[in-house]
Amino acid sequence: MGTTQNQFNVGGMSCSFCAESIKKAYNRTDGVEDVDVSLAHEEVLVRYDNETLSEVELKDTLRDLGYTIRDPDKEKRFEEQQAELTNGKRRLLLAGGASIGTAGLMLWMIFVMGRFESTSLAMNLVTLGLALGTMFGPGRYILEKAYNSLRRRIFNQHVLLEAGAFAGLFGGFLGLFVFPGFPTVHFFAVSVFITTYHILSEYTSLLVRTRASQAVQSLLDLRPDTARRVTDDGAVEELAIDDLEVGAHVRVKPGETIPIDGAVVDGESTVDESVATGESIPEEKQSGDEVIGGSINETGTLLVEVTATGEDAFLNQVAREIEQARAMKPGIIQLADRVLKYFVPGVLTIAVLSFLFWILVPAVVPGTILGTGPQVQTGAFAALAVLVLGYPCALGMATPLALIRGGGKAANRGILMRSSDAFQIFPDVDHVVLDKTGTITVGTPAVSEVVALESDESEVVATAAGAEAFSEHPLADAILEYADERGVEYADPKSFESVTGKGVTATVDGDDVRVGKPDWLTTEGIDLSAATDEIERLQHRGLTVSGIARNGTLVGLVGIGDEIKADAAATIERMTDAGITPVMITGDNERTAEAVAAEVGIDQVMADVLPNEKRDEIGRLQHEGHRVAMVGDGINDAPALTQADIGIAIGAGTDIAIESADIVLMGDRLGGVMDAYEIGTESYWKTRQNLLAAFTFNGVGVAAATTGLIHPVFAMIAMVLSVTAVLANSFGGQLLAGEGVNTDFTVDGENTAIGQEDEATV
Repeated sequence: MGTTQNQFNVGGMSCSFCAESIKKAYNRTDGVEDVDVSLAHEEVLVRYDNETLSEVELKDTLRDLGYTIRDPDKEKRFEEQQAELTNGKRRLLLAGGASIGTAGLMLWMIFVMGRFESTSLAMNLVTLGLALGTMFGPGRYILEKAYNSLRRRIFNQHVLLEAGAFAGLFGGFLGLFVFPGFPTVHFFAVSVFITTYHILSEYTSLLVRTRASQAVQSLLDLRPDTARRVTDDGAVEELAIDDLEVGAHVRVKPGETIPIDGAVVDGESTVDESVATGESIPEEKQSGDEVIGGSINETGTLLVEVTATGEDAFLNQVAREIEQARAMKPGIIQLADRVLKYFVPGVLTIAVLSFLFWILVPAVVPGTILGTGPQVQTGAFAALAVLVLGYPCALGMATPLALIRGGGKAANRGILMRSSDAFQIFPDVDHVVLDKTGTITVGTPAVSEVVALESDESEVVATAAGAEAFSEHPLADAILEYADERGVEYADPKSFESVTGKGVTATVDGDDVRVGKPDWLTTEGIDLSAATDEIERLQHRGLTVSGIARNGTLVGLVGIGDEIKADAAATIERMTDAGITPVMITGDNERTAEAVAAEVGIDQVMADVLPNEKRDEIGRLQHEGHRVAMVGDGINDAPALTQADIGIAIGAGTDIAIESADIVLMGDRLGGVMDAYEIGTESYWKTRQNLLAAFTFNGVGVAAATTGLIHPVFAMIAMVLSVTAVLANSFGGQLLAGEGVNTDFTVDGENTAIGQEDEATV
């Protein structure tokens, strides 16, 4: 008993104001020691005293605030997101219908009946019905959130919305029963319109978030959830991975993912462990060697004895690292929410002061223009107008609209922006940390250089390819691919033998050919003295060197490495030109890392770094005051991607890396990093412009409303103008340029749409 922690996946969070409300609610709950809320990942991590609080009470707090708790299972959580999107669309259609009906009544009254005020009781009652139907129908969830926030003394956007909506109702009732001159229809209309605008604002945020998840869902390759266990009598049975015990024997065939950590007890194979180590060259595995869950078995069949399960398994350790990184990730307060934090209580205070002013000042200063006694009608009018004009509809839409605009533009370039944090933070990023394997490099072995000693290059390649023709080793595949690309013809070997972890021997065109590691060739009696300098040069470049010997004589060398991406050097140059420091981080040895870094123009290198150390290195840079973006593609990168201020995953990478990131680059083009930076920076400035326009309308409107001279219809016009200004600023340039706001992107030649129909509707 004592301190424990629980993590919840939360539905219904639309902005970081929601995250702040959850934090405040938990911080005011006895027994809660600490709470972290991630808006980007929609998660809440609570540390609490389990003798004072229970998990049920923690969940009840979230539900009381109006949020949902999603299923921890990824597939079910995705289904729940889709259900939330459907409900949000239904609410928007209902509220939108009420708004259209209300607007129609008002236009009829003004342009057909020729009256600015309604004298029809029927019209007043119909508008009242629409107001009540909107507020307590599709808008009821907002009312519940506002009530539960208010009783916890939390003043957020839901409280301000309901203050404005009820002010509209109250003003309408005053017109019906107290002050005949009050604009009854207009006040009721206010309740309809601001509720609808709020539902629209939340729906746009939900739409972007859910559509992003949908696009990511199409990229995920789920890990196998079963393994083939070999029983004591030799029988093979399918068993859930969670049911495996330490000591169990599991058979893994070529091409399969190794399901669990273990040790090889039988068989030989090459295993791609880049997900864990970052090394692109596969490791030779034989009896007694350890293998890591999540690695790819490439050439042979292995019998593996399970050595770690549950929380001790590598993949589960990574998951725990990710959870901790999310909890420790620096918090981001959205720009709009910095304004709203002070704007909400400010508007409520001004409304109260406006009413008191018109009640008290005329009563205590007789003989002046105001000295006509308490002005109850004017005071009520002023207070209501302040609340109506003070509702930050445009403020609330400023960030989501910029996100949609930037997200659509990014998607057209093959970039999926998963969270608005990416837009908010990118302008402040001063360090970009890049994983080497699969990020700067292609991630697969390829021939980088051929050195001919006794003949020309083509003959050396033909000799090596002939010897490796029957080999299943990844390095052999690299040699054969190199030969095919250059049209080099080679003969199949008459005899072939693979020496595990060393090389191959073969008979090609009657010659004895050996291809393998230099040390092994030396033990086979091959003299390498004439090639010592070349071997050292190739190794200094970070290449794996294979020697080719024919009839006992060394005829050439092949340097095999992880090919650098075509746009890597240009991308690094763009970073430095933008004032950003690029940093390479890798599990590879220092010699290989330095060679790659020098080729692409990176000065700062972190080599021999383990997965958990990558996250620590990101944290160290953050502790020094830097804003850090991390780019990676593997399971070993996931904790660091989560810890970084912005995590950027290569879309061709692993599912856990993609899920840990804020931005996903479709395909494997590295230049997308700087494309995302430029789009994010542009969208951030669009957000600032939106907020300036919205705050100008709201700020001037609130100040004018305190005079008691602003009619509700002008309040609504101002609100519409502010939203129109935000829309025009967000999308006007795009539409004029013919770009549109679609969110199509191309992945491997296939076109995929992210919610194009819904976003066009919005």
